[in-house]
Amino acid sequence: MYPIRNILHPTDFSERSELALKLASALARDYNANLTILHVAQQPVVLFTEGIIPPPADDHLQEVRQQLQSIEPLHPVVNVTRQLVEGNAATEILHVAEMTQADLIVMATHGRRGLKRFLMGSVAEYVMERARCPVLTVKTPAQTSAGGRPERSVVSGS
Repeated sequence: MYPIRNILHPTDFSERSELALKLASALARDYNANLTILHVAQQPVVLFTEGIIPPPADDHLQEVRQQLQSIEPLHPVVNVTRQLVEGNAATEILHVAEMTQADLIVMATHGRRGLKRFLMGSVAEYVMERARCPVLTVKTPAQTSAGGRPERSVVSGS
C-alpha cells in the first residue's frame, strides 16, 4: 500500500474546490494523514497611467486570509495546516508540495476544453505533468446533461 502521510489541497474557494476538499479530507482521515490547504493569490498588478501606481500593501490579502482560515475539513480528527502564498498558481502548488513533502495532491479542475483551455491554460494539467507525487483531480460537470438528466462527478488521477 502506498503510504500517504501528507496531502496537499490547493483551493481557489470555488464549489469545485470544495468537492476536492471533501475528498482530500476523507483521505486524510482514512490514512491518518496531515492535510495542507493552500491558496495561491495572484500578485497585484502595477498600473502605469500618469505615473506608477504601486500595488496595495498586504491589505489585498487580509480577506483571502480570513477566507482560508474559515475552511474546515469535514472530519475534526484531521490535522490541518493552511498556507497562503502569492505567485503563479501552478508553480507555487508544486513548490509547496515539495516543501510539505506531499504524498498526494488533491485538486479541482475546471475541465476547460478547446479555445478556453488554450487561452487560459490548465493549472491542474501543469501540476499533473510536473509533480513528484500522485495528483488526484476532481472535476464536477454541469448539474444537468443535455437530456436533462443529472450528471455524476468525475474523479481522475495520475
